[in-house]
Amino acid sequence: MAVTWTQHRFSGGALALDAANTVVLRGDTARTFDRFDDPVEIARFAEAASDFRAEELGGRALAVADPHRIAPTVLAIREATDRLFRGAASEGSVASAALPDFLEACAAGLRGHASFAMSPGKSFGDPATPIALEAALAVSALSLMSQNSLRRLSICRNCNWLFLDRSRNGSRLWCDMAVCGNRRKARRHYHRRKLATEEHEHV
Repeated sequence: MAVTWTQHRFSGGALALDAANTVVLRGDTARTFDRFDDPVEIARFAEAASDFRAEELGGRALAVADPHRIAPTVLAIREATDRLFRGAASEGSVASAALPDFLEACAAGLRGHASFAMSPGKSFGDPATPIALEAALAVSALSLMSQNSLRRLSICRNCNWLFLDRSRNGSRLWCDMAVCGNRRKARRHYHRRKLATEEHEHV
């Protein structure tokens, strides 16, 4: 079934984190699933990300020539990104053991894109021409290595997605207050009402 690539799917705050979050409910073996199981969704993700990540991309559109061909590279960047930055968000530091796979995956994403040139103020290169998704994922992932990004990494208390907490005091609990925040509030309200009902029945 086709994925609806809504704005909520881009709550990570960075393209590379949005890609990492395409594995839903990581760590929950009973319920987890991968939105990129069908490589066609990689192209649809790129099309939506061109709009939802326009500011990060400097207005540069994402291109996918053949989703089946690039899938192994995209998935390698995605998984290496998740391992490295999920660990950093949990432990408060980057694990050096995870760096080689991460850097190799990013290098593979950039390899073969000779026309791609970064310049000051244009991390993703010339906005007038499309950029390959795998190259953009690599640039986005590498940009997260800055101290400012590392200290803002967080894990959503509801869906377990990675996100950049850009709140002033760094206290956000949810990747998306309108979705995950409201779901947790509704869940807490339900449990409070259930507990109150049970206590009343035992009076």
